[in-house]
Amino acid sequence: MQRRTLLGWFLVLCAGPTLAETPDELWRRLQAGGHVLVVRHAATEPGVGDPPGFTLNDCATQRNLSLPGREDARALGAAVRQHGVPVARVLSSRWCRCQDTARIAFGRVEPAPMLDSLMGDDPDGRGRKLAELRQALGVQAKQGAAAGNLVLVTHDVNIQALTGDKLAQGEMLVATIRPDGTLAVLGRLGVPKSADAVQAM
Repeated sequence: MQRRTLLGWFLVLCAGPTLAETPDELWRRLQAGGHVLVVRHAATEPGVGDPPGFTLNDCATQRNLSLPGREDARALGAAVRQHGVPVARVLSSRWCRCQDTARIAFGRVEPAPMLDSLMGDDPDGRGRKLAELRQALGVQAKQGAAAGNLVLVTHDVNIQALTGDKLAQGEMLVATIRPDGTLAVLGRLGVPKSADAVQAM
């Protein structure tokens, strides 16, 4: 009996720090402000990366949002508004699929090169982007909850480098900022089904 009790406590202690919060808890966190919402761009046309010779200034040369992806972005914005989440800045990779996700969901976007895709970057380039992002997050943390929530719209490879999490297109992470500018992930929010479904919640 004692052995089973000790084993039970051991499992609780091991599992406790890794337990993700429920979606309802995450939305309540966001309602209070002072958090970071990390968004992977919404669903795109089929493919990986971008066509050879693409340019950032020409969306026609890139892999862009699909029609379902645009619907997902609209549903994301509807969910944020429905839950009364205060949004401060909306920063995005300069890739069109990220900026379009941000603009459709939140109605505004600030292009941020530090969120540009890390795919193809050498180790020094990746390090510079991540260091710049952590510095910006450290500044955001000092502003506290009164500043609302910071939204970061970026790519799968960037999110994995930043948090270790792999997201589907359109999924989101809710996180707090540590003193060193790294993120402590509280949990994941899935892609809202549709704007109509959100309104019915």
